[in-house]
Amino acid sequence: MSKLQQGTPAFRKANFALFGGGFITFSILYDVQPLMPIFTKEFHVTAATGSLTLSVTTFALAVAMLFTSSLSEAWGRKSIMGVSLLLSSLIVIFTAFSPTFGTLIGFRILQGIVLAGLPAIAMAYLGEEVDPKSLGVAMGIYISGNSIGGMAGRIITGSVTDFFSWRIAMGGIGVLSLVLSLWFWFHLPNSKYFTPKPLKLKTLVKSLVGHLKDPALLCLFSIAFILMGSFVTLYNYIGFELMAPPYQLSQTIVGWIFIVYLTGTFSSTWMGRLSDTLGRRKVLWFGLVIMVTGAALTLMGPLVLKIIGIAIFTFGFFGAHSIASSWVGRRAQTAKAQASSLYLFFYYSGSSIAGTAGGFFWGNYGWGGVIAFIICLLLLAFPLSVKLSSVPVKALQSK
Repeated sequence: MSKLQQGTPAFRKANFALFGGGFITFSILYDVQPLMPIFTKEFHVTAATGSLTLSVTTFALAVAMLFTSSLSEAWGRKSIMGVSLLLSSLIVIFTAFSPTFGTLIGFRILQGIVLAGLPAIAMAYLGEEVDPKSLGVAMGIYISGNSIGGMAGRIITGSVTDFFSWRIAMGGIGVLSLVLSLWFWFHLPNSKYFTPKPLKLKTLVKSLVGHLKDPALLCLFSIAFILMGSFVTLYNYIGFELMAPPYQLSQTIVGWIFIVYLTGTFSSTWMGRLSDTLGRRKVLWFGLVIMVTGAALTLMGPLVLKIIGIAIFTFGFFGAHSIASSWVGRRAQTAKAQASSLYLFFYYSGSSIAGTAGGFFWGNYGWGGVIAFIICLLLLAFPLSVKLSSVPVKALQSK
C-alpha cells in the first residue's frame, strides 16, 4: 500500500480536508487581531493589554499541543482533530457574548486549549500518510489553508465590526467554522499508516527530551519562535499604526489590508516545491531575507509602500514556516507528533511573548520601535540557520 502521492485523488482529498481544517483554526485564532484597537476603547485597556486577547490564546495553544499530540498517538489523529474543530467553533460563538474583558480573556484561553487538537496533529498526519517526495507540496497546501483562514478571519471581523459590532462578527465566524468542521469530519481520509500506542507519561517526557537534545531540531524550534514572534508583532500593531494619523483608516479598510495573506498562500506552496529541488537550507535563508526586507519597507511613509512591505514580509514568513515545519517532519524519526508539537510550542510561544512585548515598543517608540524589535528578532535566526546547516546532511535527511 503506497502512501499519498501528488496527483492522485486520495492526495487531493486529504489535502483539501486539511486545508479546510487549517482555515477554521486560523480564522478563529486570529479573528481578534484587527479588533485590538476596539478592545482598548471598549474595555479601557492599553495596547499591550489588548494584545493579550491573542497572546493568551496562542500560549494556551502552545502548552496544550504538548499533550494533544500524545493523546492522538493513543486515540487516533482524525478523531482528535475533528472534535477540536467542532468544540472550537462553539467556543467562539460563546466568546461573542463576553460581558467583560476578563470574560473575553477566559474564553480565549479556553479557545487556545481546544484549538490545540489540530495543528501539531495535522503535521504528524501528513508526515505519516504522505510520500516523502510529495511532503513539501502537501505541507505547503496545508499552510496555505492557514494563511487564507487567518486572512479571512481578520477581514470578516474587521468589515462586519464596522457595519454592526465585533460581537456579531465573532458569532458569524463561529457559525461558518461549525459548518466547515462538519465538512472536514466527513472528507478527511482515515489514517492508514498510524499505529495506536498506549498513553504513557514517561514515554512522552522521554520523547520530548530526546527531541530537545537534537541540535538540528533545537535550531528549527528556535527559528519557529523567531518567525512567529516577528510575524504576530507586526500584525498586532499595524492596525494601531494605520488607524492613527496621518492614515486614519477605517476598521473595514484595515481589515482588508490582510488580503496580503494571499501572498503567503502562494509562497508556502511555491517554496515547498522549490525546497525539493534547491534544498531546504537555501530556501529558508531566502525566506528570512525577504522578511527583513518587507519589515524595513513598512518604515516608509507612503501608505502604498507600507502595504507592499507587509505583503513582502508575509510572503517570506509563510515560505520560511513551510520549510521549517516540513523539515521537522523529515528530521524526527520517532514520535513525530511530539516533534511537531514542540515545533509549534516554540512557534506559538513566540507569538505570545514577542506579540505582547511588541506593545512596549509601540507604546514607547511607535512604529519604528516595533520594526526595530522585529528586525532584531529576525537577525537572530541567521546564526541559527548557519548552525542548522552545519549538521551533517545525512542526519538531517535533507539537501
